[in-house]
Amino acid sequence: MAIKIISIILGGGAGTRLYPLTSQRSKPAVPIGGKYRLIDIPISNCLNSGLKRMFVLTQYNSASLNQHIKNTYHFDVFGRGFVDILAAEQTPTSDKWFQGTADAVRQCMRHLVNHDYDYVLILSGDQLYQMDFEKLAQYHVAQKAALTIATIPVNARDATGFGIMKVNAEGMIEKFIEKPKIEVLPEWESVVEESLQREERVYLASMGIYIFGREVLENMLDDDPDATDFGKELIPKAINAGLRVASYAFDDYWTDIGTIRSFFEANIALTDPIPKFNLFDNQKPIYTRPRMLAPSKIFGTWFNQAVLADGCIIHAKKIERSIIGIRSRIGESTEITKTVMMGNDYFETLEKIVKQEEIPMGVGKDCYIENAILDKNCRIGDDVIIRGSVALPNDETDTYCIRDGIVVVKKGATIPSGSRIGLI
Repeated sequence: MAIKIISIILGGGAGTRLYPLTSQRSKPAVPIGGKYRLIDIPISNCLNSGLKRMFVLTQYNSASLNQHIKNTYHFDVFGRGFVDILAAEQTPTSDKWFQGTADAVRQCMRHLVNHDYDYVLILSGDQLYQMDFEKLAQYHVAQKAALTIATIPVNARDATGFGIMKVNAEGMIEKFIEKPKIEVLPEWESVVEESLQREERVYLASMGIYIFGREVLENMLDDDPDATDFGKELIPKAINAGLRVASYAFDDYWTDIGTIRSFFEANIALTDPIPKFNLFDNQKPIYTRPRMLAPSKIFGTWFNQAVLADGCIIHAKKIERSIIGIRSRIGESTEITKTVMMGNDYFETLEKIVKQEEIPMGVGKDCYIENAILDKNCRIGDDVIIRGSVALPNDETDTYCIRDGIVVVKKGATIPSGSRIGLI
């Protein structure tokens, strides 16, 4: 008998740690991998797991996310699948925006009443991973759990940045602590496989992926109407109340796209010879908007460990360890290293480029760009040097930011010819 599940994908808050990438879009709408958006990851995981009923909860800068979902995820009338946006709204019972993860789900539960489901899967919209949610659901049922939390084994260095679970030999969570201090970590070791013990990955961190029984979730939200967050409030209370809270151990690639540095590193990791996040998989494809773009054209460019999306026109001298997004244009003698170039939303006409009334979209000739993120629709002139470094302090101007040593050129910004940015 099929397990009946509704998936709820949390769109996140203001995304301040990903600024300026989130200045004009929500976190799930941030482009990744040259042609995708972050929201494509949880949606693709659901589809690949046979889950076709999804709600995406949003409230900040959601216009581009709404547009992407509308243009991407279409289901035929026989499949009964959907990906619906649920934006924060004023209602007779609440005039407030979402106050946290639990509050967002609570406010949206009324939209689920006409659906037939036994379990609710709650996901984040800003993580990079591939997981079979059907296996998670089967584990949840087999454990007869009220709530199951997906956990990932981490070492002591990483454990201080996560919510850590104390898990017994039966796979049940006994205690929970949020971002523990290094000195108390020995008390929070869990029972793990021998291979993980050898790697000293003996701490089980919450991945922010939860599956609840329907009645359990409804009761938890109703019984504690002032609780706004799952990780900080409802889950610790459930554990303390003696509910069966299970840990689903996941030991594969997973990263939280929470900062500019983590976003940058996750993208650059896609250029590895065999990346941990596999975009080239027949069984678990990553879905995104079908744009019907022309193939990319390349003129005398030396490529090494680069990901090149559709619709690009490349005259560059060298592109190495970089992501080159859709419709990118790069001029002659330009070198690009360890850079995430998001590309463009449209092609500029040849007439406009020839007239040279303004710097064309893309990167001009004789440029050198390293350790940078170029957001959509940037205009970078000729003979420009942009070089990020961990030696650089955080900074911001009208056209770019420096965050975690990465130079981030803002969406639609124009960088004049001859500019020097970063470590020169």
